Amino acid sequence: PAVKQQLIHLQIQFTDQKKDFNKRLTKTGRRSLSRSISQSSTDSYSSVCSDSSEDESSPRDKLQKNSKGLSDFCVKNIKQAEFGRREIEIAQQEMPALMVLRKRAGGEKPLAGAKVLGCTHITAQTAVLIETLSVLGAQCRWAACNIFSTQNAVAAALAEQGTSVFAWRGESEDDFWWCIDQCVGAEIWQPNMILDDGGDLTHWIYKKHPSLFKKLKGIVEESVTGIYRLYQLSKAGKLCVPAMNVNDSVTKQKFDNLYCCKESIVDGLKRTTDVMFGGKQVVVCGYGEVGKGCCAALKALGAVVYVTEVDPICALQACMDGFRVIKLSEVIRQVDLVITCTGNKNVVGREHLDRMKNGCIVCNMGHSSTEIELASLRTAELRWERVRPHVDHVIWPDGKRIVLLAEGRLLNLSCSTVPSLVLSITATTQALALIELYSAPEGRYKQDVYLLPKKMDEFVASLHLPTFDAHLTELSDEQAKYLGISKHGPFKPNYYR
Repeated sequence: PAVKQQLIHLQIQFTDQKKDFNKRLTKTGRRSLSRSISQSSTDSYSSVCSDSSEDESSPRDKLQKNSKGLSDFCVKNIKQAEFGRREIEIAQQEMPALMVLRKRAGGEKPLAGAKVLGCTHITAQTAVLIETLSVLGAQCRWAACNIFSTQNAVAAALAEQGTSVFAWRGESEDDFWWCIDQCVGAEIWQPNMILDDGGDLTHWIYKKHPSLFKKLKGIVEESVTGIYRLYQLSKAGKLCVPAMNVNDSVTKQKFDNLYCCKESIVDGLKRTTDVMFGGKQVVVCGYGEVGKGCCAALKALGAVVYVTEVDPICALQACMDGFRVIKLSEVIRQVDLVITCTGNKNVVGREHLDRMKNGCIVCNMGHSSTEIELASLRTAELRWERVRPHVDHVIWPDGKRIVLLAEGRLLNLSCSTVPSLVLSITATTQALALIELYSAPEGRYKQDVYLLPKKMDEFVASLHLPTFDAHLTELSDEQAKYLGISKHGPFKPNYYR
């Protein structure tokens, strides 16, 4: 009876609260309340997804000027600059090493005279890098390496500050190459450094403006796709300037590729699909650093994870980590989610897409948009339906549908944001690579692809340790002699894996 009385009391209490809530709703008006909720959610999300109420005309059709009268840029809306500046200031709090670089090297200006062409994701974190390069003495022109990852307000803030930036979220393929060509600015500018993410900028200069290579001191590249392109050029004897492979630096591979993807894969999937991962069957194509991060995150949430691999070493690692290594064709009928992270092309082909079950989610975490064979889906018998930003249903004649995210482009940067601290590590590595190539004496680097010196990798890591209040142990002279290394590093040989 006592329990029954307690339940009746709780029920009365709940009914009273409900009446009270309904009274408040009537006072404020249901419509205004729902509007304020949707408005606030739009505001908080606007740095990632453009507000649908924005002017839909192409930025190429409008002449915009910043407050100083400069118009050598093309962004969605220069009036968003103030909001973008706040985004950049938030990112700075989590990017300690770049701020230290500004303090330490700002007076010396190690990049004085450098004219840097950049083609990367244009986010608040990249903006901190671009503005750091400017503090170090460089002049910068920038374009986006992905049509969906640009934060419009951040691009506006960069333009307002005086950086010639050509990018907006949702560019067409034609816009993408137009922006890169405007960024190159061959008629008005002679660059001497390139910072590329994916190799598109380097490829465009080779194709359209090969004469610009005469004065280039070097290329810094940070993606698997771009590095593959550079090694191809080198092998064919067509690489005419030194290039720094930042992608395979320890501070890029182990942090950006592994830890960043581990946290951001779930963020991107949750924001777009609201999917629950517990008990879901997932196949991750590729068990490199990106694949390892994705698998770890999904396994931790209770998903059943399968892995596909071509490399026996990576495959063995996946087995040791408790994942079943299979061929995609073996599990494609039963999985709920397919994630590609190989850097290759046509990993998920039409034959796989045809056999997927209804509602299967398909996305890509590799840099290139070639991993899912999208051309095979753009046919007359299949219907595309836009559900929400970056979410398409592709519907088969029998009513089966798959959920395609970001049109097969990079999921985390297209559909969510990525942790600033991890990007601080990558961006500092990029900045040091630019400084190294720019200030290197004649002859140190030949026309080849180089890894960043191990000492620099260690320096980047050490700049981030104070954030965690971490204290390094110092080797004694005797210990250093025993190991055959300097007590100040490098602590590992270049061949160490």
